[in-house]
Amino acid sequence: MTEPVLHGYFRSSASFRVRAALNLKGIGYEDAFHHLGKGDQHASAFLSINPQGLVPALEVDGAVLTQSLAICEYLEETHPFPPLLPSDPIMRAKVRRFAQVIACEVHPVQNLGVLNRLRRLGLSDDQVTAWGAETIDEGLNACAQLIANEEGPFCFGSEVSLADIFLVPQLVNARRFGVPLRWPKLAAAEAACLSLEAFARALPANQPDAE
Repeated sequence: MTEPVLHGYFRSSASFRVRAALNLKGIGYEDAFHHLGKGDQHASAFLSINPQGLVPALEVDGAVLTQSLAICEYLEETHPFPPLLPSDPIMRAKVRRFAQVIACEVHPVQNLGVLNRLRRLGLSDDQVTAWGAETIDEGLNACAQLIANEEGPFCFGSEVSLADIFLVPQLVNARRFGVPLRWPKLAAAEAACLSLEAFARALPANQPDAE
């Protein structure tokens, strides 16, 4: 079986999530890079892979999967060890809830496409950055409250979960937007993750296309 092909970009937090999941599962993959700042995602060749013009996209077993949450869930179902979701249904729902706060509420409204639309509407770069920072701050504050009573060192106990895979890239984004990281529990979970090779290898700065 050929290795999956991951279409991504070093700075894409959604691509970061999938890289981390692949690494944690021990799944080898090939990279296909698309420079979002130069508009590579709008090229016809890439739109034939993902009509949304978004990364990541994962070519695997003759199919193309898009949307990082769907890709991670696929990897969990096809490669169940190590698990990224707890066995208890309530805890699984809590982990998914945390991941979806980031995937569905925080990240989409501060990604490149949305920010560029704000600029086209006349907002200055400073205003766009402030808007993105406020969105991130509100979302991370909610995330911190969601795990306030959970044991560490990771978001939900002693094992990495889907929540951590979505948290760490968002914290990288938060720093880019100048958001003060005022949540010790989130910072502790990030530190625990980055002590693992799977996360360290997935960092934007460690990708071949990093600038």
